[in-house]
Amino acid sequence: MSNYYLAIDLGASGGRHILGHTEDGKLILEEVHRFSNAPLRQGDALVWDDERIFGEIVAGIVKCGALNKIPHSVGIDTWGVDYALIDKKGEPVKPLYSYRDSRTAPFLNTRPPFEELYALTGTAAQPFNTVYQLLADKAAGRLEEAEDMLLLPEYFSLRLTGNLRGKVFSEYTAASTTGLLDARRRSWAEGIIGDLGLPRRLFKPVKIPPYETGSLEESLRRKAGFDTKVVMVGGHDTASAVGTVEGEALYISSGTWSLLGILGEPILSVEARKAGYTNEGGLTGKIRFLKNIMGLWIIQQIRRELGDAYSFAQLEEEARKTGEKIGRAETGWFIDVNLSQFMSPPSMIDAVKAEYRRTGQRVPETPGELAFCVYSSLAECYRQAIRDLEDLTGKTYAAVSIIGGGSKDGYLNSLTAARTGKKVYAGPAEATAVGNLLTQMKLAGDPAVREGFSGLVKRSFDIKEI
Repeated sequence: MSNYYLAIDLGASGGRHILGHTEDGKLILEEVHRFSNAPLRQGDALVWDDERIFGEIVAGIVKCGALNKIPHSVGIDTWGVDYALIDKKGEPVKPLYSYRDSRTAPFLNTRPPFEELYALTGTAAQPFNTVYQLLADKAAGRLEEAEDMLLLPEYFSLRLTGNLRGKVFSEYTAASTTGLLDARRRSWAEGIIGDLGLPRRLFKPVKIPPYETGSLEESLRRKAGFDTKVVMVGGHDTASAVGTVEGEALYISSGTWSLLGILGEPILSVEARKAGYTNEGGLTGKIRFLKNIMGLWIIQQIRRELGDAYSFAQLEEEARKTGEKIGRAETGWFIDVNLSQFMSPPSMIDAVKAEYRRTGQRVPETPGELAFCVYSSLAECYRQAIRDLEDLTGKTYAAVSIIGGGSKDGYLNSLTAARTGKKVYAGPAEATAVGNLLTQMKLAGDPAVREGFSGLVKRSFDIKEI
């Protein structure tokens, strides 16, 4: 019997625990726990309920014990940029802010200017970048009591070990989302950290995963009924997901965000900066050169406002019916989904309608029209981003691999194929968890990944061609 490995994949809208093991040359997945997640409104701030999230992490681990499926190791991946500050007593400085909070606004035009930051870090301008969050914390005096900064995959992993002051390294893929990492050297940009007056003690040496951080803390061992290794995998969820893509293929990691890009070396040109591309770390130390596109966040919020009366599959079907009804009459019925007003509006439906009204287009009214317009707009954003990517790299890509939960959305996939003129390969849907598991298997020396990841992925999952 092969080893079990446990991937804990935490997203900004939900989390799940996926057990993996190999059987007959294939990777077998089993979901053992799932929970919803969303930032909380605390006064004027948006924050994470880290105690609830950690409680769900523990609950999923306990379920593995109840199933008598004991993982050889456990790895946690999360979204990027957010972090916990840890004080001298080894306790988190509360609250843990969400990247959708607006506290960074006064610091977006700080020095050194963004052009200089990009030339070194290659991080696209986003109001939620860690660098701006840290400047907000500095202005609020929160950094004075902080001894460590733990990006969220590190924070929850070290909580499992019971030692929040036990950080020795900064995990590369998560660190690369901060806007403070030298993209070429794969180490902290010391000059920028100094110029911004950020405490150097917060930044530990950068290390490419995988590596161990410890084992379960004693009370958790008793609660779960077993011990296991806690492993740092590709802490940034997209890095784990892209681990399932072969070579330098063009990919879209589709979920709450759509991350469109390639794996390779950093591109830090003025043209890349103006096109909104960013440089982030991959599992092997390669750079994920990609663009952040708002993704399915808008659909998720529309569904919530509709009282969850429609499943995502039903919204997809309503969008398809709308598309068939209008035919080619309104193929240009789209908006820029990356506009700031879609980050965290009081009403997503009102925000979408307002943008259609502002741009002089017919306003979508029905759930089907709203869903169609979002899907159509996403496909158009993909087309524009691919055009820019091909200009920047001087390469033409015949196909795009769509991975992650959004790869199950057949209608969006078909719109993407039609709009971009590319062949689309969809799957695996559980790409982030799969990449997480494969990385743990690599550290364990599991024979199933001795020759790399791609062969096991191809044997294990049905990749649809569109």
